[in-house]
Amino acid sequence: MDMDESMSIPPPQAVAATHPAASSAPAASGKDLSGVAWTGGSLVGSLNPVNHGYRTADGRGGYVITNTHKRYKRARRDAAGNVVEEEDEDDVPGNVVVQFSNRDGERVGEAIDVPTSAGSDELGTLIRSLLDEDDDDVDDGNKAHVPYAFFAKITKTTQATNPTTGEKESRTTEEEIDITDFPSLRKFLHEFKRHVSTEQTLELTYQPLALFKVRPVTRCTDTLPGHTEAILHVSYSPDGRNLASGGGDATVRFWDVNTSTPRHTCKGHKDHVLSTAWSPDGAKFASGDKRGYLILWDPSKGEASGTIKAHTKWITGMAWEPMHSSPGGKCERLITSSKDSLAKIWNVRTRRCEATLAGHMDSVESVKWGGEGLIYTASRDRTIKVWNAREGEGKGRVGLLVRTLVGHGHRVNTLAVSCDYVCRTGPYDHYGKIEALNSKDKDSAEWKEAAYQASVAKYKAFKGSGEPERLISGSDDFTLMLWHPTEGKKPLKRLTGHQQAVNHLAFSPDARFFASASFDKKVKVWNGRSGDFVSTLTGHVGAVYQVAWSSDGRYLVSASKDSTAKLWEIPSGKRARETLPGHEDEVYALDWSPNGASVATGSKDRTIKIWKH
Repeated sequence: MDMDESMSIPPPQAVAATHPAASSAPAASGKDLSGVAWTGGSLVGSLNPVNHGYRTADGRGGYVITNTHKRYKRARRDAAGNVVEEEDEDDVPGNVVVQFSNRDGERVGEAIDVPTSAGSDELGTLIRSLLDEDDDDVDDGNKAHVPYAFFAKITKTTQATNPTTGEKESRTTEEEIDITDFPSLRKFLHEFKRHVSTEQTLELTYQPLALFKVRPVTRCTDTLPGHTEAILHVSYSPDGRNLASGGGDATVRFWDVNTSTPRHTCKGHKDHVLSTAWSPDGAKFASGDKRGYLILWDPSKGEASGTIKAHTKWITGMAWEPMHSSPGGKCERLITSSKDSLAKIWNVRTRRCEATLAGHMDSVESVKWGGEGLIYTASRDRTIKVWNAREGEGKGRVGLLVRTLVGHGHRVNTLAVSCDYVCRTGPYDHYGKIEALNSKDKDSAEWKEAAYQASVAKYKAFKGSGEPERLISGSDDFTLMLWHPTEGKKPLKRLTGHQQAVNHLAFSPDARFFASASFDKKVKVWNGRSGDFVSTLTGHVGAVYQVAWSSDGRYLVSASKDSTAKLWEIPSGKRARETLPGHEDEVYALDWSPNGASVATGSKDRTIKIWKH
């Protein structure tokens, strides 16, 4: 007999039949030895029917018994012999019935029996076949696979105390869980086994991800000197071809991205430039200073097209009206917020104030113009106010207070809206181009109409089934809050975990995730729909001031007091993929080009650095 054959161990099911002790014992004792297993020289099961199976040491003085008849049950006995239940993924069946739907709620195909070992790649292949996306084209090199994200609908039941009666009552809520990054359906079903029944059809919603991939930035290609004081803001134009900066030297500078050379140095402010913003069409640029002055610039000429004394105290933030909600895509309206507790809507063509949003009791720290015709302002008075920005449709006048969002225990520092990226880039795609547009003259009627239609189509594609706009707020109370501000004034979720004040928030371009930067030296990543915690990015040794996403949503870059920027892979990387050193002082400003080509950082050392792959 071969040595290998003589040493082989028979399968568990056959052990009882092949071991001589098992066959002879019934005659001697008369006991039922069904399920008896050979375990290194001892019989288990003959004296205790509960222990049918075979056992192995657990390294803690006890042993694990694996039941050979019920393959889904696993038990462990401690040193005293007491049974200790253990969680095991074998409680998940091998297959589950899945029904796919798109973001509009339309079902795709019939319900399908899918192996629970399938991951997002296999589900993506299945979706492509259901949508008749021909895989042969991919092999020919004519077309790339569209990657997909998958979301599962689960029902959670929680016990809550009724504030009026004081009695406990059950509350049922529906949530969407992003399962894209689970290695398999089995892992997801095991983790959420209390909320998902494998005996019912699992509803999965799919969403196409960015077809293109941005290459991670790894090296500094250029250092741009010129500013004589700390740089507080850097921002790329919506098409990614121009870069603007502003800071403590009271100047605004425009730079050529391709050559990394200065285009225009714009003087007009008399104090620190505290806020800047590009219009969605890229044809206008606005800056606000510490004395309350708002200056509008023509980036192509580097000339001021208008100066307005906007506020009595310094300007803390500004935001342009999104192109898709601007009549004819004119991009003429801008909102500014100030320490004087006011926010004002300006028409940049007429230089007139269209509405003054008064109601906050303290400084307005942040302002956002949403995609649904609403404006959001966050204040030191601990509240967020929602204002109407669109006339008609029964909405009332512009500047009308819609609702006040209350929940934070300290001043609200920062806001982020789920559609921020789509509103910022306007009509431009990830190449910085507008599809089906021949004219390059931004003043021509043809260009304006094509740009407007492109921005409307882009926003509709992003919005999908009409799921509500999401707002995130960050505060000095160390918490974040997730809101559906178009629907109600109660927060959906309070997000805790930061140990110090939250500085900055940013949604990923597809709104799957959002990131928060804090004085506690950490960056945290959260689920963009449910607000569930995803990961903590640890590595900075100083306060984190700002974060920026790559246009494909796969990378995040952060700027810190420790004089570095760091690159993170999302959602898998908890440690920095790259550290971007070189600045000699704190890094205050940060932006990733919408076309994905480069990252710009601005520092207290008075230089801008450009980072590329």
